[in-house]
Amino acid sequence: MKKTGILNRHLCGALAELGHGDTVLICDAGMPIPPGPKVVDLAFRAGVPSFAEVLDGLLAELVTEGGTAATEVREANPATAALLASRVTPLTLIPHEDLKRRTATARLAVRTGEATPYANVLLRCGVFF
Repeated sequence: MKKTGILNRHLCGALAELGHGDTVLICDAGMPIPPGPKVVDLAFRAGVPSFAEVLDGLLAELVTEGGTAATEVREANPATAALLASRVTPLTLIPHEDLKRRTATARLAVRTGEATPYANVLLRCGVFF
């Protein structure tokens, strides 16, 4: 058994398959996930695990070139907006309906137990060299 890092075997395996340019959706429990991306559902109950916990865990494991979130997050969920601004650079904001459409092209969707509005981000994978 792994001693450190991500222990969920489905998530660990899915992360290992990602390549440069692939996108990963980290989403709240209410985000509709279209057919297409592989889904790893971590939601245990409302708020567990939190969006922040999952974001920090994935950012510790991935090289990213930035991300995309919904413009609406700034007004509807200022705490998540601040979290994203401090952790994801560069961060592009687009209308939520456009973000939902882009989720169909994600390679992986990771569903959290978050139950607050617009706690969603698409991360673009980079390379470590």
